[in-house]
This record gives sequence, structure tokens and C-alpha cells, in this order.
Amino acid sequence: MQKHLEDLKILADINDPVIKKRFEDGQGDMDRPIYRYLADRQWRQQRRLILLQRINQMHIVPDMVPYLDPTAEVRLIFGRRDVHPGDFVESQNSEMPPRLSIQVFDKGERLVSIVVVDPDVPNTETDSFDSRCHFFAVNVPISPSSTSVSLARIADGSHTIRPWLPPHAQKGSPYHRLVVFVLEQKDGESLDTQALKRMMGIQAAQFNIRSCMDKIHGKLVGIHLFRTKWDDGMAGVMQRANIAGADIELKRMKPEKLPYKKKKSERYR
Repeated sequence: MQKHLEDLKILADINDPVIKKRFEDGQGDMDRPIYRYLADRQWRQQRRLILLQRINQMHIVPDMVPYLDPTAEVRLIFGRRDVHPGDFVESQNSEMPPRLSIQVFDKGERLVSIVVVDPDVPNTETDSFDSRCHFFAVNVPISPSSTSVSLARIADGSHTIRPWLPPHAQKGSPYHRLVVFVLEQKDGESLDTQALKRMMGIQAAQFNIRSCMDKIHGKLVGIHLFRTKWDDGMAGVMQRANIAGADIELKRMKPEKLPYKKKKSERYR
């Protein structure tokens, strides 16, 4: 019944030229159903399609999550730079926590968890890649009209399970994908951060986003991603953050030839 009532309000205002003008000027009140409807439609027509394209191109699905249907728009801002999905961000720019803009299109306030994960950490012992958690915070309130979330501010409060770890990549390693997950908490319930820390025993390395979603019963509603790679400022960033490995260069091992392809020395005598 409530959904039908909101649909009637949208139909009553959809052709109002004053509302269209205010929306185009960025002055719409997101607490009103018509402005949420127009913003959702505008996002789905272009920006959401680009986001899904980047997610498929960079294999976020199924490398990290089995399925994805974002319903909230997430913007990522480092300093004054609005980062587009999949952009490379220089190490010195990503050293400090970014600011997020999380725009939801249904009414009401809710609590979300924010997780930043790097799934491309080289593991030389197993000759594979591990996942590393770069940020984890819970009980972050957002609403259609309250969208700005500063990770630097919530990192100083009781929301944070893991503070911001600057994205980094060792010299010689492929580029790293940094994925920002926004998880809506079940029924708007507040999570106990201390109990969650003990239950998860969270560490930077060996982090599994699927297991995290199961433990906090979070629903994936928004996502964003950017990339980082070794650059001139990476060594300084790692040194200031007390991260080891800045003096190590990774190199690919030369593949050994198969036995039947090895040439016998008798042929050349």
C-alpha cells in the first residue's frame, strides 16, 4: 500500500515543469519520491551501466562476489578528484582516506557497513593471490538526503573495525584492484564492533568478503572500484605507513621447458 501511494505521488508530479527544472539544477529534495525517482532513472540510464561494465571487465564477479545488483550510487572522492570506476589513483593521492557519496533511492535512514578490499596481493609461497582488507567500518548512517561519508572521520570513532591502510603495490607486481563494498545491515540493527572484532579476528591479509557478508548478514547495495600500481611515490607511502616490501622487486619466473621440447645435446656433436 505504501509503495502504491508513492507511485501515485510520482505520477502526480512527473510532468510538473517546476520539478523538472529544480532537478536539472540540482536543487531537488531527495526526501520527496519524485526526486528520488528522477535521480534513480538518471543513474540507471548511464552511470550504472558504466559501473557494471567496469565490474565485468575487471572480473569483480565472480572473483570476489558471485552476483551483483547495485541499487545505490557510490561516488569516490580523493581530495578534489572524483574517481570514476576503474581509474588509476596515484599512491600519494590515496594515502589518506577518501570521502564517499552514497546515494540511496528509497526513503528512510539505514545503517551500512563499508569495506575496502584488495584481491590482488601476490603470495610468492603459494604462487597465487590473496585478499587484503584496507578499511572496515560498521553502523554508518545514511539516507536519501544524507549521503556524504568521510572515512577519515568515522575512522576516529567507534564505527571502525579496521582503520584505513594506504593502497600499495610492490614493484613488478600487476596493478591492484581496490573495491569498495557498501553493505546494508539487516533490519537496520546496530552491530557490536567489539564482538565483531573478536568473532572475525580480522587481519589485513587473508580477508574474505563473502565470509564477511555472511557474518554480518549484510546485503550488497553499492560498489565502487579503483586501481593502483607501483609509482614514484609508492616507496614513501609504504615507509610512512610502516609497510614492509618497498625494497623488493617481483619478477616473473622463466617457465621451464617441457621435457619433450628440450633439445638433446647429442644432436649437436
